[in-house]
Amino acid sequence: MTIKEQLLQEIESSPDSILAETLDFLRRLKTKETEAKAKPEALEFAAHTPVTSTGRSLLEHLKTIGKWEGDDLQDCLRLVIATRGKAKFDYDNLFE
Repeated sequence: MTIKEQLLQEIESSPDSILAETLDFLRRLKTKETEAKAKPEALEFAAHTPVTSTGRSLLEHLKTIGKWEGDDLQDCLRLVIATRGKAKFDYDNLFE
């Protein structure tokens, strides 16, 4: 049985939630392959696109967010601390 046949067999027996995640993963792999074939100078230019945010624009954005309401701040902080991972910097792929 070929790899393609095995994949098709697994696809047939998988729920939609797993299929959606699998589709995202497959597209990411294909994008990674395409980027590897791209010219290095094109990737370098994309990595150094200037940011046009200003202090004023950030303050304006804060006005749209609203205020914190609720008493679950400590629970949220505990969740963030419990689930965060180590930072990983992948310089080979600038978009991951």
